[in-house]
Amino acid sequence: MSYKKRVVGNGCLVPEIGLGTAPLGGLYAAVSADDAASTIDLAWTRGIRFFDTAPQYGNGLSERYLGDFLSTKSRQDFVLATKVGRLLRVPETAQGEDFYYKGTPPERPVFDFSYDGVMRSVDESLARLKLEYIDILHIHDPDDYYDAAISGAYRALDSLRSQGVIKAVGAGMNQWQMLARFANDGVFDCFLLAGRYTLLDQSGLAELLPLCQAKNIAIFAAGVYNSGILADPRDGAKFNYKDAPKVLIERALAIQTVCERHGVPLRAAAMQFPAGHQAVASTLTGARNAVELRENLDMYEFDIPPALWADLVEDKLVPSDAPLPQRRPQS
Repeated sequence: MSYKKRVVGNGCLVPEIGLGTAPLGGLYAAVSADDAASTIDLAWTRGIRFFDTAPQYGNGLSERYLGDFLSTKSRQDFVLATKVGRLLRVPETAQGEDFYYKGTPPERPVFDFSYDGVMRSVDESLARLKLEYIDILHIHDPDDYYDAAISGAYRALDSLRSQGVIKAVGAGMNQWQMLARFANDGVFDCFLLAGRYTLLDQSGLAELLPLCQAKNIAIFAAGVYNSGILADPRDGAKFNYKDAPKVLIERALAIQTVCERHGVPLRAAAMQFPAGHQAVASTLTGARNAVELRENLDMYEFDIPPALWADLVEDKLVPSDAPLPQRRPQS
C-alpha cells in the first residue's frame, strides 16, 4: 500500500504510518533476531518506510536489528528516527535482567542529556545502525531532566539541524505537559506523543495539539493501544505500562461494545482514531513479530463507517471536539 506523506522539518517526508521498534528490543519478552528480521521485512513489504527506534529499546538491540535490515536498502528510500538522552554502558558491577527489556546485551542506559553526551549518543547510534545519517532525533523521556534537556540536548540537536546533519528535531514522551513546555521554549519540528492522544486517553487534545498546529510541530502518535488495554480490555490489561484501573477497563469495554455494534474491531478504531487530528502526521505501530504487525496494519486499513465515530461521540466516549477520522479510500 502507498501511504501519504507529510513534510516535517527540513524536507523530511514522513509517511502516515511507521514501525515503532520498542517491542523488537524485547519489551517484556525476548525477541529473536529471526523474528525481528521477519517483522521488519514484512513492514518493508507492506510499504512502511518510516522507522522509529532508540538506544534504550533493548539496550541497543532495536537499533542493531534495524541496522541489519536497513543498511541493505538505499538510504534515500526510508526515514529513520532515533533518540538521545541515554548512553549505553556496561555497569562496573553485574546487574540482574533489565526490568523492561528481556534478552538484552549487558549494557544498561545511563541518563545523559548534556551537549557532549548527545553527540556521543548520535555517533554510537550510527555505529549500531550501520547508517550514514539519522533523519529525526528526539530527546527521549527527559521527565526529571528538563533543564539539562533544554540547555544541553536541545542545543546539540539544534546545532546538528543547522549544519544539515539531521532534518528534524523532536522530543518523545509519555506525557503532553513537558512537550508543551518544549514547544514554547525551543524550535521543534515534531513530537512523539505516546499514549496521550488515543481512543481511550485524549489528554493531549485541549492544549498540546492546538499548540503544535500553531507552531507547525508534527505529532507522531504512538502507544495507540495504551499498553494493551485497547487491544484486549480485560482484568489484568495494561495501561501506561501498569495494570489498568477498573474504570478504564470499563470505559474500554464500552468503546468495544460500540465498535462491535458496527462490525468493527476495537483495535481498528484504536489504530485509526489519532490520525483524525490534523496535527498528527504519522501513527507508529509496534509489534514483536510478523503476525502482530500484519494484524496491526490490517487494522489501520480496515474500513470504518463514519457512524461508528458519531456513536462514540453520542455516548460521550470520545470528546465532541475531537476531530474524527475520515473514511479511508480503499485500494
